[in-house]
Amino acid sequence: MNKKMLKNVEWGILICSIVLLCIGLVALFSATQEQDHEEFNKQILWAVVSIPIMLIIIFVDYNLIAKISPVLYGAILIALVAVLFTEPIHGASSWFKISESLTLQPSEFAKIILIIFLAYIMVKLQKDDRNEINKIWKLGLILLTAGVPMVLIVLQPDYGTVMAFIVSVAFMLFASGIDKKYVIAVILIMVITLPLLYFFILPEHAKSRIDVFLNPELDPRGAGYNLIQSKIAIGSGELFGMGILMGNQTQLRIFIS
Repeated sequence: MNKKMLKNVEWGILICSIVLLCIGLVALFSATQEQDHEEFNKQILWAVVSIPIMLIIIFVDYNLIAKISPVLYGAILIALVAVLFTEPIHGASSWFKISESLTLQPSEFAKIILIIFLAYIMVKLQKDDRNEINKIWKLGLILLTAGVPMVLIVLQPDYGTVMAFIVSVAFMLFASGIDKKYVIAVILIMVITLPLLYFFILPEHAKSRIDVFLNPELDPRGAGYNLIQSKIAIGSGELFGMGILMGNQTQLRIFIS
């Protein structure tokens, strides 16, 4: 094994990821005891599949991944178009149904691929000068590249994922050295457009999520249920919780009146 590759591995991130995975699995095992650990078993399956893939990717030269990113970008656009023709699940055409218990959401892969592809484009555009990114046509190319998958995801519709895309692209542009005038312009546009989006464009279910986030008691048995239960769990379990397999809510002994 190449010692240089091992040296370049971000061991801190890798170890933290594995620790979080283990903590999550223990918590999920405890939380799903009344459902025969169905979700826990599913998560174990994904861990078994994803860990070898992660290890393979770690030892693949990132320059190679960057070089094939245009192909990956094209493939994910095709997937995002194809998923629009699938049968909606909970009102959104966001998943490919592989089996009764297994679905695949291409927008999740699109997050990673877009970040890699945008980084590849930015490096190319700034090859001669870091300030090249501030040229209108170059900035427009970056926004167009990011905008196409965003539009496809809006059509699903999946507004939460689109927001994640917007935040990622914004931070990448900021890190690339974009001119402050563009940052100020975007902030002003957001201040003006966000109220308009809320009142005139967002569908009712999306507005309901925002309303319930601000006040979960508006729908305690529906959209606000998870948030209320989270507060109850933190309040009753405090810092160290009630213990594995001992949580009240996982055994359905908590009810909202």
